[in-house]
Amino acid sequence: MEIDAWVWWLVGATGLGIALVITAMPELGMLALGAVAASVVAGIFGGDAVFQVVVFAVVSTALIAVVRPIANRHRAQRPQLATGVEALKGRQAVVLERVDGSGGRIKLAGEVWSARSLDAGRTFEAGQEVDVVDIEGATAIVM
Repeated sequence: MEIDAWVWWLVGATGLGIALVITAMPELGMLALGAVAASVVAGIFGGDAVFQVVVFAVVSTALIAVVRPIANRHRAQRPQLATGVEALKGRQAVVLERVDGSGGRIKLAGEVWSARSLDAGRTFEAGQEVDVVDIEGATAIVM
């Protein structure tokens, strides 16, 4: 009993899929899709072995050439929605207790935070508005 070529391509695609899961290398997924395309050519169109290999190579190369740069571009972008302390940087706060280089209290985003002045010689009195420039631990750095 002879096994059809399309089955071998699917076995290869499955092996590449397993390797993708183990190694998390997206290129292996693209090679697996190339093997699926070669399986389709072998099973539906009955192409010869050379044509199947050419389809595998062309589809795999095209996927790597197109998808990989797009994925790298998305990975390099910062998230557009800032969360946590990153969302607090740049916001305004109201001084509750005098803030200087050694400490104080502010109301930031509805919560009371400890704060200190970015410039050690600068002092902010209660009621003044300040800008949060950084967060260090649980202390807002203001100016």
